[in-house]
Amino acid sequence: MAKRDYYETLGVSKTATKDEIKKAYRKVALKYHPDRNPDNKEAEEKFKEAAEAYEILSDEQKRARYDRFGHQGVGGPGGGFGGGGGMSMDDIFENFGDIFGDIFGGGRGGGGFGGFGGFGGGQRGGQRRPMGKRGANLRVRVKLSLEEMLNGVQKKIKVNKFVACTDTQQCNGKGGESDTCNTCNGTGYVRRVSQTILGQMQTTSSCPQCHGSGQMITKKCTTCNGTARIQGEETITIDIPAGVTEGVQLTMSGKGNAGEQGGRAGDLIILVEEVPHEHLIRDGNNVIYKLFIGFADAALGTSIEVPTIDGKAKIKVPAGTQAGKVFRLKGKGLPTINGYGTGDQLIEVNIWTPKSLNDEERAILEKLRESPNFQPNPSKKEKGFFEKVKDYFNG
Repeated sequence: MAKRDYYETLGVSKTATKDEIKKAYRKVALKYHPDRNPDNKEAEEKFKEAAEAYEILSDEQKRARYDRFGHQGVGGPGGGFGGGGGMSMDDIFENFGDIFGDIFGGGRGGGGFGGFGGFGGGQRGGQRRPMGKRGANLRVRVKLSLEEMLNGVQKKIKVNKFVACTDTQQCNGKGGESDTCNTCNGTGYVRRVSQTILGQMQTTSSCPQCHGSGQMITKKCTTCNGTARIQGEETITIDIPAGVTEGVQLTMSGKGNAGEQGGRAGDLIILVEEVPHEHLIRDGNNVIYKLFIGFADAALGTSIEVPTIDGKAKIKVPAGTQAGKVFRLKGKGLPTINGYGTGDQLIEVNIWTPKSLNDEERAILEKLRESPNFQPNPSKKEKGFFEKVKDYFNG
């Protein structure tokens, strides 16, 4: 089933401000919060759907890609944990729990407030996962040719970053030997009760001592010094979709630096750079080729081979072709990133004027100079290059 429009999911307009988007998400999240709708699969899906929409629309760069390319612009490797469709409940509470935490408490939800005393309950079913410090994001630049942008490409890159500690004897990904955290008694969260004008308010937040893991390291791993990560290298395969443009950022969730003591890994953000083509100029999904022909070919007509993104094509230049004439090779441009439509190749004709002449050539042209057919006589129908391009886009 096709995904709903993110703006529709949150009930906001496409011109909504960040504050309006945040308020709208909070409203929807509270409505479908799992603690308010226990064992309600439909509500849980709507809760995830709203979080995915907020994850995209609250980020200026992701929102710009979504506005331009739709779901395809933020899906797959380009969308983060929301755009990729892999957002879990833990991801939502870890990243956005603070937005509705004043009612359900911090982190996973808990406590209760006023008439909502029945909501919450902390970690559902007693389940808890390590909540160490999240790893930092990494940014890399990938240069792509027009050919690679046309067809999409798979790139393998080596990334120096923090990886999980490889010492299975001392660490095993935990940072060393551990024991129950005294601050939260192993629950992973702490509760606070405060008095408000509406009565008592109980909030729940991730334990500041153990970062929500419920465990404290008593004997650090000497390999990673208790962080559960070490400096390393990873070869990462990036699937780049056809139709990407200069400046597009693709995000691979969890491919950044490993987190400390079991924390979630950061993301790998890939910035696309376009390698200039030897002959072609990109203009959106179209490409432009500047064709230079001699005066004789323009007057007499000719057939000529021109370069395209994926090879060559032969075009016919009719006799009497004027400078500025634009030919179109339909479908020889670049595809849109969402797969709907392909641009064209536009060929702009330029007449090459000789810069020097020998005596014989000069004599021939002097003889032709006064010929009626060599006198400029443009009609009102004759248009310049930009007018013709404008007509092309409007037509």
